[in-house]
Amino acid sequence: MRFGYSEACLDHDTGDRHPESPDRLRAIREGLKRKHGVEYVEADPASREAIGAVHDPEYVDEMVEFCDDGGGSWDPDTVASDGTWAAARAAAGQAQWAAAEALAGDPDRGTPFALGRPPGHHAVADDAMGFCFVNNAAVAAQSVIDDGAADRVAIFDWDVHHGNGTQDIFLGRSDVLYSSIHEEGLYPGTGAAEETGEGTTLNVPLPAGSGDADFLLAIDELVDPVTRRFDADLILVSAGFDAHRHDPISRMRVSTEGYALMTDRIRTLARDLDAGLGFVLEGGYGLDTLSEGVGIVHETLDGRPPIEPDKQAEDATEPLIEELATRFDLG
Repeated sequence: MRFGYSEACLDHDTGDRHPESPDRLRAIREGLKRKHGVEYVEADPASREAIGAVHDPEYVDEMVEFCDDGGGSWDPDTVASDGTWAAARAAAGQAQWAAAEALAGDPDRGTPFALGRPPGHHAVADDAMGFCFVNNAAVAAQSVIDDGAADRVAIFDWDVHHGNGTQDIFLGRSDVLYSSIHEEGLYPGTGAAEETGEGTTLNVPLPAGSGDADFLLAIDELVDPVTRRFDADLILVSAGFDAHRHDPISRMRVSTEGYALMTDRIRTLARDLDAGLGFVLEGGYGLDTLSEGVGIVHETLDGRPPIEPDKQAEDATEPLIEELATRFDLG
């Protein structure tokens, strides 16, 4: 794989004991040292115009001024420093690079994965929240649409938290499909099954304790057929690793092998659609499990066959899948 990376993303200083720390990227890089076929690329930072294509200019002005003044607590969870604006531009630029590289379709150069921080999927058009300031995946999707490189972009979010910002930015749009599998009731409390927008928003809120089989069933029965019908030119994975069974801030039970299986499913989907495939880092707050998660995505795309789970989906999952299949007319 080719990994987008910038040292500027380390300059987003969240202070001591904040779960979204520069150590997240350091742990990923350390883990990838043991993998072969890893290449790093430093893309250009996203321009203010590109960020302004999905965020209100007044909000961007306020964020820049806040960071220039030294930062602080934007809200109780979301912390900025004087390096945050540069880090956010770098992270969004890496996501733009991943989208463009995926559409270039050169498999010999490897699938792109943007390793940026701060993460992005909670950032709404006019506000920062949930550790996020700029919605990286949204900037990337809008950029390739504006450039004419893609007509339809599918964003698949497997972070344990619902990407309310990504959903809100594209809710009334027909050219961006947003699909999310997340823990029901977890921050920020959005992402109900009934939230479908113009039919291009798919939310699968799984109960706490769901694991590999539940996520895979949701992909096989919902995300895959909905994305095929949408006929995406590009699939961007908002790749958080906080649904891992050992992540400190969620109650889900996805294994490291589960991320290999999800990666394999989405790769097959992209190949069948002849669509580009790229990854954009979101959450994941156990340093070991985050490093393992990114590493297993790389290994899977590098040819390692994943192992199917023995466990069946939880009893509560199948009725939800059936309800959503009916809602999306997948019968």
